[in-house]
Amino acid sequence: MSGYVGIQKQISRNNRMSVFYLIAFPFLVLAGVYAFIFFMTGDEYRPADFQLVNSAFVSVIPWVLGMVLIWFLIAFTFHSRIIDSATGAKPLERKENMRVYNLVENLCMSEGMTMPKIHIIEDPALNAFASGLSEKSFTVTLTRGIIDSLDDLELEGVIAHELMHIRNRDVRLLIITIIFVGIFSFLVQILFRSMLYGSGRRNRKDNKGIIIALLIAVAAYLLSLIFKFGLSRKREYMADAGAAEMTRNPKALASALRKISGNYEVKSVKGDDIKEMFIQNHPDKSSGFMGGLEGLFATHPPIEKRIEILEQF
Repeated sequence: MSGYVGIQKQISRNNRMSVFYLIAFPFLVLAGVYAFIFFMTGDEYRPADFQLVNSAFVSVIPWVLGMVLIWFLIAFTFHSRIIDSATGAKPLERKENMRVYNLVENLCMSEGMTMPKIHIIEDPALNAFASGLSEKSFTVTLTRGIIDSLDDLELEGVIAHELMHIRNRDVRLLIITIIFVGIFSFLVQILFRSMLYGSGRRNRKDNKGIIIALLIAVAAYLLSLIFKFGLSRKREYMADAGAAEMTRNPKALASALRKISGNYEVKSVKGDDIKEMFIQNHPDKSSGFMGGLEGLFATHPPIEKRIEILEQF
């Protein structure tokens, strides 16, 4: 496959990107705080006093970084439970599902990988994803539909794809970005609701503060999405290519993707962040302008293109 740069280079690149995001997101939060203090200090009659702005900013830095750190540590510690709660995933019982366990174990043994946990979502849709930040939490989650609908070679291809996301450190990188983007998404929702429902009970200065904070939060949220999309759609192509090499059967994964393309929507999962981890996810373009806009920033390449590349592998 053209553009396949090799597993070690991909791992190194994703590790560097993880460090970059860990540094970039707190700086983005601090930039937003500085902008808020700046705009709140001055008005149309007098410009902002930079000395006053800088002094106020320095005094709040420890509090801001402390809150960001607490948010990250909570999400880092409980991310597996949060994902399982959002998806309804449960551990897959080994005795009743030896077929799945054998496929995973054989692939892990062939690559010298530690066996991840295996979870299941009881949904007829065909989908799967990998998650986790360390070997203790790495998990491959499959829907009931994908287990029942695919033959052994097709299911092996899907599992290999998810194992490549773990080996490439895609899952670690994606979860880190989800955690930080969640900060800005949360702020935007809180500020928007505050502006919508509380404007009549506040004075003019307070309303100005809410509006400024909302505009800054929206700008920071959009910038954080740009960082997030820096992961690029190539990670799916990379996982497809790695799975094809791991199984030596690219056509089986292509066949699996073709079946998945007709029924991949897991209705019980509502969060867009969680859906980004699935082997197939595509925005609903039927929802007007916003749907079309999301299509421009799709986290996955067209599944037809992925199938075409696999069939030419």
